Amino acid sequence: MPERDVFAWTTIVSAHIRAGDLSSARRFFEEMPERNTATWNTMIDGYARMGNFDSAELLFDQMPGKDIISWTTMVNCYSQHQKFREALAVFNEMMSKGIRPDEVTLATIISACAHLGALDLGKEIHLYILQNGFDLDVYIGSALIDMYAKCGNLDRSLSVFFKLQEKNLFCWNSVIDGLAVHGYANEALKMFRRMEREKIKPNGITFISVLSACTHAGLVNEGRRMFLSMTDDYSIPPEVGHYGCMVDLLSKAGLLKDALKLIRSMKVKPNSIIWGALLGGCKLHRNLEIAQVAVNELLILEPNNSGHHNLLVNMYAEVNRWGEVAKIRAAMKNLGVEKKCPGSSWIEMERKIHQFAASDKSHPASNEIYLLLAELDGKLKLASYVPELIWGDLG
Repeated sequence: MPERDVFAWTTIVSAHIRAGDLSSARRFFEEMPERNTATWNTMIDGYARMGNFDSAELLFDQMPGKDIISWTTMVNCYSQHQKFREALAVFNEMMSKGIRPDEVTLATIISACAHLGALDLGKEIHLYILQNGFDLDVYIGSALIDMYAKCGNLDRSLSVFFKLQEKNLFCWNSVIDGLAVHGYANEALKMFRRMEREKIKPNGITFISVLSACTHAGLVNEGRRMFLSMTDDYSIPPEVGHYGCMVDLLSKAGLLKDALKLIRSMKVKPNSIIWGALLGGCKLHRNLEIAQVAVNELLILEPNNSGHHNLLVNMYAEVNRWGEVAKIRAAMKNLGVEKKCPGSSWIEMERKIHQFAASDKSHPASNEIYLLLAELDGKLKLASYVPELIWGDLG
């Protein structure tokens, strides 16, 4: 089949995918007398963008010859839909087959490591980059800065940042956010001012990190100033995330009326995170009046979330208002409010990610894990009675 004809078919398939008509794209794909790698990649990418993992995986497995674009497409497919463990599995398979990744693949998989806290694998990829002559460009650089910060290695994150020959906004945002998350609020603000001096224009994400830094350190006045600067100096309209940071900052500082006033003035509809931040401040400063306002709003937004009800129950119980406690519990029962689903966490061991939830027994080694936990718990209890025995054994 002439190459121009294959190109024409591929163009048709691609046009239907761009129009969101995957069924027609697939029909033309099946009717093609001959398919090249680009056509397979186009179809896989179409399914990936729509979040249709089963079809993307099936085509990927059936593909007769995969190139770097094919592998990167699947890695991106999983990463963009928060399936980071699957992204790592595809990347490891690609590497085992001797396929050399490109800069896009590396930046994407480093980001997956950041979300999973897979520091050891992230370090290996960083070493691979250095040993194989890849340029540490702004995309890989910002991904590494973010990965090291999210995995708890702030020193390495800063080292990558300062060694970069070129820094774009993503790099600055990553390092400011890393400093803020680790509690270095003043350093995050200094980095922001340094960015301004270097004529790098911040965006909305920058101010999320800056306002978060102010929240962590309780810098109310600085937070107010930054919030105003965002609109006055940079013409960035505040979004829900910016309001959320400010409400959290004011609420934690005990300025609950100011926080409620800010919520009432919002140009966007407040979500459950904003009302939850106000409720958390009410719990901290024991303000039942405003707490009830926040809970009423949360009941509309998240009627089945038991956490908001329970927080209000605890607040009334602390001041011995048992009648209100009984009313809320009765209302929860009538509404059929479900218990909150447990959160989960994961750890990395020997390049594998293991996920756990409270009382979870799905892990294949769960019996051994719980036996070890019981043994450790027993040793801790014994240590509280006979500390010299335990510490003697440890010595």
